[in-house]
Amino acid sequence: MAKVEIKKPIVDEISELLNGAKSAVLVDYRGLTVEQDTKLRKQLREAGVVYKVYKNSMINFAVKGTEFEELSKHLEGPTAIAISKEDATAPARILFNFTKEADKLELKAGVVEGTYYDENGIKVIATIPSREELLSKLLGSMQSPITNFARVIKQIAEKNEANA
Repeated sequence: MAKVEIKKPIVDEISELLNGAKSAVLVDYRGLTVEQDTKLRKQLREAGVVYKVYKNSMINFAVKGTEFEELSKHLEGPTAIAISKEDATAPARILFNFTKEADKLELKAGVVEGTYYDENGIKVIATIPSREELLSKLLGSMQSPITNFARVIKQIAEKNEANA
């Protein structure tokens, strides 16, 4: 069997993961212990993020001609890729937070919502709350004036009852 026939299914697998993905982040995982790697994979899995280690050449073939093509210039050394199809900020957020406890993990670069970011850009993206957090903050800020208005009306009604 030719080498191309062996590699094509792997490239197709990466292409399928990237198809419709909201974000992809590359990291250098050198120096992580098995325990740290297992913990990281668990956190990513719980957030619906696919985290895999592939050969750089395979990732390079898969990203050619896609919005993720800019990542190819960071394909040096051991590389893992974290891909999310639901929450655009989840891979960056989880990986960045994990670098605080595992300083060997290094962010390389990423593409979020079609925009390329270098290491510093990914760190900024990591500070953006998840969609659910943003929605709950929005609903809380919308609900607050209504709650305050209802409280004032109730106090006025109670005051009028006491005077009557």
